[in-house]
Amino acid sequence: MSADELLSGRLDKWLWTVRIFKTRGLATEACRAGSVQVGAQPAKPSRDVRAGETISVQQDLVTRTLVVRAIPLRRIGPKLVADFCDDQPPPEEFAKARVQPVQQFLTRPKGAGRPTKRERREIDRLFE
Repeated sequence: MSADELLSGRLDKWLWTVRIFKTRGLATEACRAGSVQVGAQPAKPSRDVRAGETISVQQDLVTRTLVVRAIPLRRIGPKLVADFCDDQPPPEEFAKARVQPVQQFLTRPKGAGRPTKRERREIDRLFE
């Protein structure tokens, strides 16, 4: 591999190698859907990523802000992820993540009717 390939790499491949997404296909889909931004601009999966760039990834309700440190040659283990990126989510993202499971559990689809006895007991357990 040449020195240029070590300094930059595809965005979808980088997201997969640093374990932001479980598969490279999911990383590609997220880029195409506009859930991934590099420098506050939507990015295509084939865009080159360089060290020092800031990447924002929207996953569910949480937005992760990542700063690229280096480009790994292949998929790395979870313990080594910190060597290749800095995860810097804003504090309000943690609050969203804490509130989300309760809100999602309490919302019901329109026309679903009243909660069943079992669902009601589960709701009551949340607030005990």
